[in-house]
Amino acid sequence: MKSFLDKHFLLNTDAAIQLYENAAAEAPIFDFHCHLNPQEVWENKSYENITQIWLGGDHYKWRTLRMHGVAEKYITGDASDWEKFEAWAETMPHLIGNPVYHWAQLELKMYFGIDKLLSPETAREIWDECNEKLQTPEFSARALIEKSNVKFIGTTDDPISTLEYHQLLKNDDSFKTMIAPTFRPDGALFIDRPTFTSWIEKLAQVSGIKADTLDGFLAALKQRVDYFHENGGRASDHDIQKMEYVETTKNQVEAIFNKRLSGEQLTNEELVAYRIFVLKELGKMYAEKQWVMQLHMGAMRSNNTKMKELIGPDTGFDSVGEANMAEGLSRFLDALDQENALPRTVLFNLNQKDNVVLAGMMGNFYEEGIPGKVQLGSGWWFLDHIDGMERQMKDFANVGILSHFIGMLTDSRSFLSYARHDYFRRILCNILGGWVEQGLAPNDMKHMEQMVRNICYHNAEKFFLER
Repeated sequence: MKSFLDKHFLLNTDAAIQLYENAAAEAPIFDFHCHLNPQEVWENKSYENITQIWLGGDHYKWRTLRMHGVAEKYITGDASDWEKFEAWAETMPHLIGNPVYHWAQLELKMYFGIDKLLSPETAREIWDECNEKLQTPEFSARALIEKSNVKFIGTTDDPISTLEYHQLLKNDDSFKTMIAPTFRPDGALFIDRPTFTSWIEKLAQVSGIKADTLDGFLAALKQRVDYFHENGGRASDHDIQKMEYVETTKNQVEAIFNKRLSGEQLTNEELVAYRIFVLKELGKMYAEKQWVMQLHMGAMRSNNTKMKELIGPDTGFDSVGEANMAEGLSRFLDALDQENALPRTVLFNLNQKDNVVLAGMMGNFYEEGIPGKVQLGSGWWFLDHIDGMERQMKDFANVGILSHFIGMLTDSRSFLSYARHDYFRRILCNILGGWVEQGLAPNDMKHMEQMVRNICYHNAEKFFLER
């Protein structure tokens, strides 16, 4: 019987252990998509206690607390930090089978050196031990990034951001990790939001371009793409809840844009036409800059209206959608490709049924000299567990070329979430090592170890930075 969370955790063969220890364990991290706040990195934020760094903003943990029946007071409410930690400690023993249980225990072990299982009986001891260590310089934001061997961080940034903290970090020679902004134009695409008109007013202010016409609006977005590029941006990211495609003209979209600015209600057909037109125009801008375009597809957002009104969006009430995205995505990528304007692209799905759909889509679009120009993104959000990541990588291998895979990302707001990279790497090595042991892959460990290093780090570095 194996011990829980021992050094060979998730590694079930000798070949898997060798791949992990020789290639994966010490590989640096290229975290190309996350939600860290660059201001906290610049200010080298420290935390008073474990609740602030571990539970604040972590929607994964919030959801499990709610499913366990914990009152919102102890999740996002006004309970004390100790009371919130105590509620979390009481919840943890019930989470066996959920990846959050593994992640939480890995984070305690990797960063705090704590092997004890979190429970009501150990809560006070772990609370005191973590809080004592959090007061030392080794647990500041920058120190945790450096300890995790992170070489690149791609944050997620609104086009209207001034990027002042990215600029400060870029000019700080004492901090070696590259932190680059990622262009996330949700404000431009979701024209039906009540905040749209105020957002384009801010866009006009930061760009210096009047955005009250469609041409002005697109010019202002182009100015922000240029600005992001000047400040190290090399990627965009998009929330695509449903990938729907319709043929439309600029004149039609201009009428839709003007209709929205005049306060009129738009039909669903008009919303789809507007979004796909603007997304195509943005895609052309990205291709011109040789950026990577990331499409996170299939989330159903803010399902609980009562809680959205109470504590706001993006607080843990999203779930997996089931919309068919195959035809719309194909037509969208093809439309850009016909104009020689398809950027390097990463396709993320939230419903496991879409793995093979997107993996098959990768092979339809290519560019000479770019291995895997269109990528299947790693198992994301509701799929970044053992089964989800195994199935994603096996589907990738069955339909594409796994050795070109750009690997894992944190998609997190926490400086402790780099444990998820280790989790992913162990799963990757277990898959490949299992294939070696079964005779499904050659027992050429030099080649297999290089494949692991590439997937863990080098492929993403080349995909996002090398031109």
